[in-house]
Amino acid sequence: MEKMAGNPDLVTPFGAGPVTSSVSLKTPASEYNVHDTFRYGFKSAKSDLTPSHPLEASEANFAANREAFVMQSLRNSQGLHAPLRLEMERKMASKIQRIPPLESSMIALETLLGQDETISVEELLDNPSDSPVLVNGRAVMEKRLKMF
Repeated sequence: MEKMAGNPDLVTPFGAGPVTSSVSLKTPASEYNVHDTFRYGFKSAKSDLTPSHPLEASEANFAANREAFVMQSLRNSQGLHAPLRLEMERKMASKIQRIPPLESSMIALETLLGQDETISVEELLDNPSDSPVLVNGRAVMEKRLKMF
């Protein structure tokens, strides 16, 4: 056995030479190629998945890409005011709501977005957590207006 050059307390087997370690903090895997849950949290299966087809990433961003294209074509054909006005109308329509105990349908916003003519899965299979709950409307309104 011989003493290591840099640290007199560490001993290496005879003839093994200095011990080098290649621990990288960039990877969340340990030396046994297992995810270190204590240091990096739970591993997500979604992070390991890669798109199975090149168009899958494009389809995920379809609505945003289409919206950007419509705004750019409006700007090119009608000028800068058209996309700005449309965006202003959408923001105003998103602020219109019913009194607190009643759920707002946002029909004005859906009409501006062109979603009033389509039926989506969310409309057919309603989320049970979105079901109306009986609450005291007056108390909710007083809390919203900070009247307590």
